[in-house]
Amino acid sequence: MQMELHTGIDLAVALIQQDNLPDLLKTATRQLENAFGLTRCWALELDLSGRTLHCSDLAEHGEFDCGDFSHPFAHVLQTGKARELTRAASYRLDHVGFQALFEASDRPRSLWLEPLTGNDGRTLGVLVLCRDEPDWDGITGQPLYCGLRQLLVHQWITQLQSRDQVWQRRLLKRSLDHLHDAETVRTRCEQLARTLVGNSQAMTSLRAQIVRAAGSQLSVLVQGETGCGKDVVARGIHELSDRAEGPMVVVNCAAIPDTLLESELFGHTRGAFSGADRDKQGLLAQANGGTLFLDEVGEIPLELQGKLLRVLQDQQFERVGENRTRAVDVRVIAATNRDLKAEVQEKTFREDLYFRLNVFPIESVPLRRRLEDIPILAQEFLNRACQKFNRPLLALKERDVETLKAYHWPGNVRELENVIERQVITADGRLDLDLPGPESAARSNTAEAPPARHYSGELMTEQELRELEKQNLARALTMSSGRVFGDDGAAAMLGIKPTTLTSRLKKLKIDAREFQVRPE
Repeated sequence: MQMELHTGIDLAVALIQQDNLPDLLKTATRQLENAFGLTRCWALELDLSGRTLHCSDLAEHGEFDCGDFSHPFAHVLQTGKARELTRAASYRLDHVGFQALFEASDRPRSLWLEPLTGNDGRTLGVLVLCRDEPDWDGITGQPLYCGLRQLLVHQWITQLQSRDQVWQRRLLKRSLDHLHDAETVRTRCEQLARTLVGNSQAMTSLRAQIVRAAGSQLSVLVQGETGCGKDVVARGIHELSDRAEGPMVVVNCAAIPDTLLESELFGHTRGAFSGADRDKQGLLAQANGGTLFLDEVGEIPLELQGKLLRVLQDQQFERVGENRTRAVDVRVIAATNRDLKAEVQEKTFREDLYFRLNVFPIESVPLRRRLEDIPILAQEFLNRACQKFNRPLLALKERDVETLKAYHWPGNVRELENVIERQVITADGRLDLDLPGPESAARSNTAEAPPARHYSGELMTEQELRELEKQNLARALTMSSGRVFGDDGAAAMLGIKPTTLTSRLKKLKIDAREFQVRPE
């Protein structure tokens, strides 16, 4: 016990005597090696941006991108928890920097990776302990180790604060960082509200996420159902980012055949394949200095995903048909309506690519989960449509809002916009919303839909269309014996609401009573 106390005092004195951070880290790692019989100890320093870990002892391989999950330090920083890494697991990692560290440590049987964090929550770096005995509780549980680790963290923070230039850069960065300025965040969220309309908690949270994502260079994965506005989210991130002056290139991965996607994305040289009669710059190169938006990224073939991964990791690529490596500076935003995590499990989407895309995940919430936004969205679309089609302004009534809220909106915001535009085009001074309610939606699952109308192929005039509609309504009334309401009524046969049918009958001057069967 007395020997351990003397050892602890000697180690503490050695740490306190260091007057700069590099010497402090070298002394700490050397003392930990000697005190606990480690084969090697490393201290990786997190830079001011919080994006890169540095290890000066590894020279050109001493930088670790915190967003690169091909090395284990990114996982440790993300979770904030220490973990053990076995020799077998270390061999499977193909990160050049990590393998250099592993080799310089004489390929130990076990590594202990521990994040170092100050009392204020600021992450300083990662401590790496290497030995051939996997029993880490015997070391990390010792009071001597815990005390030295705490002293190292304290001295580390002290050294950062004492370096005037570093501290001044920290203060300057904080003062210039818009994302941590509540007023700036509020202003930018208000700016986004012009295109991402809605006052629900889901939309408020979405706009705040977009502002935060715009302030970083991290890859973003936007997930959500069809019609949820994933492209609007991507556009908002680009326009609020430092890359706003650069291009935003949109790639619809689902619209390009698999055989052409590689050439469209990366470009090709003359003669690379049949029909390639000239060099072509790919969409990736066109996005240089800006943002590349990969819409429906889940549609990218498995064999092409490796090339995209290299772009995300190294910002490098080759055109089809050439060996020259080209550098590119792009920020990648991807979107999908598919469950990529499930596809990773099914081996149809690369796990490493998923992690590189999903660094900053954003969910675009479906419309049915934010019904309170429907009135303001519908009125906004109504105003735009009236202006677009040069129609008198229309206003939503309370019954219109209730009708819209009762619908389940499988096509989400895009479907709502289409419905409103169609109403403006066909409106006769007022809206006549014709949406299937819960009952008709359930009925459509068990019964066949009414047959679609067919015509001979020739164009029809407005009068002919009106006569055709009158004949169709008359046929439905005849089959229902003049009944409009009920499961066997004309409205159910036509798949519309009874109130809608009543309105149309009145407009076309058709009296349903004339079709009732009278007793003889």
